[in-house]
Amino acid sequence: IYAIIYLLFLYAPILLLPLFAFNSSSIIALPLSGFTIHWFALLLETEALHEALYNSLLIAFTTAIVSTLLGIFAARAAARYEFPGKRGIVGFIMVPLVLPEIIIGVALIVVLIQLGMPLSAWTVIIGHVLICTPFSIAILQSAFNNMDRSLEEASMDLGENKVSTFFRVILPLVTPGIISSLLISFTISLDEFIIAFFLTGTDTPLPVYIWSQLRFPARLPAIMALGFIMVLLSLILLL
Repeated sequence: IYAIIYLLFLYAPILLLPLFAFNSSSIIALPLSGFTIHWFALLLETEALHEALYNSLLIAFTTAIVSTLLGIFAARAAARYEFPGKRGIVGFIMVPLVLPEIIIGVALIVVLIQLGMPLSAWTVIIGHVLICTPFSIAILQSAFNNMDRSLEEASMDLGENKVSTFFRVILPLVTPGIISSLLISFTISLDEFIIAFFLTGTDTPLPVYIWSQLRFPARLPAIMALGFIMVLLSLILLL
């Protein structure tokens, strides 16, 4: 009973998305006026939305790749090697997991402005890599820890060097962790708003675009339609 109540509380707002996305009225209220796909057609005609979607996909793909690469290096070092200050260093890298994003966003914008970097999609990528890398490390460190080290030793005994062993034995074994890291980093970056809001310039990502449209009540049904599409794509990605 508790689980059912919890799931209803969690997903009931999402279930309202398709109701208003297909509602013919521009007013978000019950009762519904009628069925329409006009709001979905409107999304196809909105060039600003297409540009925001392109920016978000560029930021999310780049963030996922860079975060996962950094995560592979850090997780491999943390799982396989011992070095002075290891626990403190790994803990310090994971700090962005517990810091409020608004603090990270304010700190980054101050630093980037002091460095003379113009705000753009690349500054958003820097912020997203900062918050996504700890997630990648957490996932990949588990994958490296669960790997049977005897397989790595067998590869070395059979004549492979460390580099070829890493690419031919270790990476294939941790591939599920790499895929998980890519997916979680992509999803976090695509949905993240606070840091994107602080660090974006003219390259507006999708969450910031959606926030800007909430000021116009007549555009809310189209945002509902967009939200419904994003929920469907998220479910497909999860499956």
